[in-house]
Amino acid sequence: MSSTADDSATQVTRLGFTAGQVIQELGYDDDVDSEVRAGLETLTGNELVDEDYDDVTDGAIIWFRQDDGDLTDFLVDAMTVLDDSGPIWVFTPKAGRAGHVSHSDIEEAATTSGLHAMSTFAVSPDWSATRLATRGRGK
Repeated sequence: MSSTADDSATQVTRLGFTAGQVIQELGYDDDVDSEVRAGLETLTGNELVDEDYDDVTDGAIIWFRQDDGDLTDFLVDAMTVLDDSGPIWVFTPKAGRAGHVSHSDIEEAATTSGLHAMSTFAVSPDWSATRLATRGRGK
């Protein structure tokens, strides 16, 4: 296995998904990172399900680019079948790449959807991953 594939596998495990989980994928296009997708499918043991899936999911990934429309709509669509505790990861092109989305735009869409941005890291050479979660109540 190449070091790039090893790095990709390491980054995919940082997403926090586990074996047996069902992950919904939105925003798929020919520019997505195939190693990230394959890593998620290997990790969970399931193929990623698309936006037409209508059963409960354990998490969602959204490939989102600047010209893809309204991120809030993507988030609402993902939350429709998402288990209450499931994470949503928004994958956006890194800064300096075509389609880059600013972190403030992600935060604004998250807030509008009742979510908040928790962490961001480079999931692949061309894509950043931002974890979104529901706003929890204080203890």
